[in-house]
Amino acid sequence: MPTETMIAPGFSDPVFQSQAAFRALLTALSEPGTLQQVAGEIAPPEGLATATATALLTLADYETPVWLPEGLRNGPAGAWLRFHCAAALVNDPTEAAFAVIDGAADEPRLSAFNLGTDQFPDRSTTVIVQVAALEGGSVFTLSGPGIPGTRNIAPQGLRPGFTDELRENGALYPLGVDVLFAHGESLIGLPRSTQIEEAR
Repeated sequence: MPTETMIAPGFSDPVFQSQAAFRALLTALSEPGTLQQVAGEIAPPEGLATATATALLTLADYETPVWLPEGLRNGPAGAWLRFHCAAALVNDPTEAAFAVIDGAADEPRLSAFNLGTDQFPDRSTTVIVQVAALEGGSVFTLSGPGIPGTRNIAPQGLRPGFTDELRENGALYPLGVDVLFAHGESLIGLPRSTQIEEAR
């Protein structure tokens, strides 16, 4: 069976759909904590939320190494990314420009990825954290650039201690990873400049 028939299609209108998705991703990271829709009218491969697949289809290419958990890397998701983006799938988290993790899994921690350098803080990894839902979980209070006052989010399905990881990541600014929470066709951005506290 030809490879093309085994791999789900990507964008039907690549220019229009990638531009719309890019605007949503840019808004998510410039207005942290706001819910953004990034539906690209695609059928994502097994293991990737529609928002995750759309983000990677928009951002990844042959120059942007991607890290996936081993099960995804060696399965349909990995094949889909190689086919549509020509992205190199790396084993070492520190080599990744983009990464996808399961928010409930014990590993890897956010600190395992590329945190950037003093000379090039913008070369850190953008980590897409797939969660069970974007509401209904423990409440985080966000503050920092792009947030008037404070803003609350409540992603569901995160491992114990994830708030501490986010707080530690924010303390590294201007170093640190940028985070996108993804579920279904929606995502929430948390750039490394955002300060996070668990609501009381």
